[in-house]
Amino acid sequence: MTATENTEVSELTDQVEQNEEVVDEGDVAADYLEELLDIADLDGDIDIEIRGGRTYISIVAEEATTDLNSLVGKDGEVLDALQELTRLAVLNATGERSRLVLDIAGYRSNRAEELQQLAAEAIAEARKSGQPVHLEPMSAYERKLVHDVIADAGLHSESEGESTRRHIVVSTLDN
Repeated sequence: MTATENTEVSELTDQVEQNEEVVDEGDVAADYLEELLDIADLDGDIDIEIRGGRTYISIVAEEATTDLNSLVGKDGEVLDALQELTRLAVLNATGERSRLVLDIAGYRSNRAEELQQLAAEAIAEARKSGQPVHLEPMSAYERKLVHDVIADAGLHSESEGESTRRHIVVSTLDN
């Protein structure tokens, strides 16, 4: 076996171990969320998906009569809090920090579509006016999604502000 082949085996082993950690993280998170749903007397199905080494957990209503919006809250504030609590439960069980993403009743996926549209509008405005465009304040996760769309369009973006006022400024590369 050559040194190159040995490195490839080592990388493959690392990837397998990393995927096992992600699966364990997903299982711990799913157990935690199932208990939460039981306590809240809500019915929901929990789906676990691994994308790019990151765990995505979705809770969807089992029946049309089940309303999970109380777990989302205004502007996703309750959802963000539940995501952090779930990450803490994973940390407590595994000793490893988690970057899992929690979505309830499709809120995050719907919001991602809204953010893509918002980014497209900001891109068009920045190109047309040549001036920086300031977006509404948003969470770190939402800012990441918008930064990616803007970068893909070949424009520049940066975050400004503090805490709940942190927002993105979009500009052309000429600015």
